[in-house]
Amino acid sequence: MERTRLSADLRMRRHAAEFVRDVTARSRLPLDYSVASLRVVDFVVDGLRKSGRDRTAVGHVLFGLGVYAGEVLVRRAGAVWVEFDEGQRELFGQPVGVRMPDGRVWNPLGKVVKRFEAGERESLRTFYLQLHGRARTGLPGLPGQSGSAAAGGAGDRGAAGASDGL
Repeated sequence: MERTRLSADLRMRRHAAEFVRDVTARSRLPLDYSVASLRVVDFVVDGLRKSGRDRTAVGHVLFGLGVYAGEVLVRRAGAVWVEFDEGQRELFGQPVGVRMPDGRVWNPLGKVVKRFEAGERESLRTFYLQLHGRARTGLPGLPGQSGSAAAGGAGDRGAAGASDGL
């Protein structure tokens, strides 16, 4: 399992770096892995949405933006890329996501798709701000807490995690 996690982590980090290099070379977008840059992601997704193209036509760009958003969580919030298990893949509709330091699993790739489909109410910047620094009670192995970490999300394929339904 550790080997799979590392390969997902390395693979997605490389993909994010390549995406940023290619996009910034073409468009000079300020993608610097900052929390503020997630507003840029929101704006880019909104532009794709307003272009009238369907999701499949812009799927590769949405995937790249989702990887970038996930990498912001990795770099700024201490998350790590993980392969989703079969149940999580079915629930989230994505092969990978991020695990936050509190043990929760989130789906930034799906969150970008939700922004594309639903518009402004699905902000990537707000997504980050809602997740970062969150504590979860009931995680095993933490002093004074018991229980288990959920790795799913009440059928919310785009948002990500636990029962929060973000």
